[in-house]
Amino acid sequence: MAETWLKCSACKNPIPYNATHWVCSVSTCNRSRTRLVFCTVSCWDSHVAMLRHRDAWAVEAKAPSKEAWEKELAENPPEAAPVQAPVPAAPRKVVGAAGPSAAASAEGVQLADAEREVLIVVSKMKKYIKDRSGMNCSDAVAEVLSEHVRAICDDSIRAAARDDRKTVLDRDVPKPRR
Repeated sequence: MAETWLKCSACKNPIPYNATHWVCSVSTCNRSRTRLVFCTVSCWDSHVAMLRHRDAWAVEAKAPSKEAWEKELAENPPEAAPVQAPVPAAPRKVVGAAGPSAAASAEGVQLADAEREVLIVVSKMKKYIKDRSGMNCSDAVAEVLSEHVRAICDDSIRAAARDDRKTVLDRDVPKPRR
């Protein structure tokens, strides 16, 4: 521990004094209270995937010497010393072969909250309803339509899997009722 400057924010490997490391180009990741540092570019990449930065890059940096770090800590009060924020592990989704058994097992899988987001462009849906009928549209309609779109997508995935394909084609999508 005496020769370790900080630990990698992703994999928790030690970063020694005077060692090359990488930091995120996004300013909120470089604040003194957050101070995210990464031992490799792949660790930085896992951070970007989790935080979904739109425009970011890894910046190569050099860790301070032991003396410089001790001086910096001495200048800052203990409560203002940089604290590494815990970085939760990114959830991993295991994708198996797209055979009929995979499609059957996918039927009972519950979607995560992040995958329950609205799939409909609300402004375009409201404009279509207004132009077509002159009626207004509730915001709750988008959630219900998103559920319908998910059900159609699931049916399309199962149809592609039955044909032993890994690509959903237009012929897999059920025809709309009229």
